Amino acid sequence: MLAKAHAAGRELGKVWVDGGYKAGVVEWAETELGYPLEVVARPPGAKGFAVLPRRWVVERSFAWIGRYRRLSKDYEALAETSEAMIWAASGATTLRRLVKLQAS
Repeated sequence: MLAKAHAAGRELGKVWVDGGYKAGVVEWAETELGYPLEVVARPPGAKGFAVLPRRWVVERSFAWIGRYRRLSKDYEALAETSEAMIWAASGATTLRRLVKLQAS
């Protein structure tokens, strides 16, 4: 995804990644693409469940997208179709929020 964004000429300010991306990806993204990656890791010494900063943004977004029936399961045969459905669901969510802001 990062290489695709770079090839399209996108500038990214900061990218948060899961702790599984520590090995090599952070250095590669910074040196090859110029994208600063910040690893969101568990606090040292944490046992059991720990709320991780920025992790909730991803989980919340997946929950919103999962409310759409075609995205609740993996129905699509092509990745391009799934991507289009994600764009449509995200757009509908954004429009719904804008309408609520306008009404209040």
